[in-house]
Amino acid sequence: MKPTDLIELIESHQLIEKELIFERHTFLKTAGSSDTNIYFVEEGSLRVYVMDKNEERTIRFGYKKNILVSLDSFLTEKPSEFVIQALKKTRVKVIPKKRFMEFIHRDEANLKLWVKILEDLVIQQIEREKDLLIASPKERYERVLRRSPILFQEVSNRHIANYLRMTPETLSRLKKS
Repeated sequence: MKPTDLIELIESHQLIEKELIFERHTFLKTAGSSDTNIYFVEEGSLRVYVMDKNEERTIRFGYKKNILVSLDSFLTEKPSEFVIQALKKTRVKVIPKKRFMEFIHRDEANLKLWVKILEDLVIQQIEREKDLLIASPKERYERVLRRSPILFQEVSNRHIANYLRMTPETLSRLKKS
């Protein structure tokens, strides 16, 4: 299921509580806070990162027609070290956990949808871990370019390089080659 299919389903079941606008560089979630909302990005772009000593480590992006969530906090309802920050002015639709959980438990098809979403997230995480452990910078760049070409239009090279675990100069050289 594509994110656009999922959001149509969510909208048709009136799960969206509100719309929020975040100015550039503002935070949807800070480290040490809990956040059980699901965010559907209408416009703009976001990043999810954690701090490693004094360095930000970008782990995910969200841009138009993407869904973003602090999954550990969503599942446990406990504080998380994930930070969600707007990279540019961003408008999101907010789906509260309570409404979403009522929806997925309403019938078996909705529960199967939730399982599929979680399976997709696990597969994405496994691919990312493999990339970071064994793939060369060029292979990481090419895979992200194939999977998410729009990312390079929505997010600065500095943040993409951080996500790919390379310097902005290395990313620039790879883009030119």
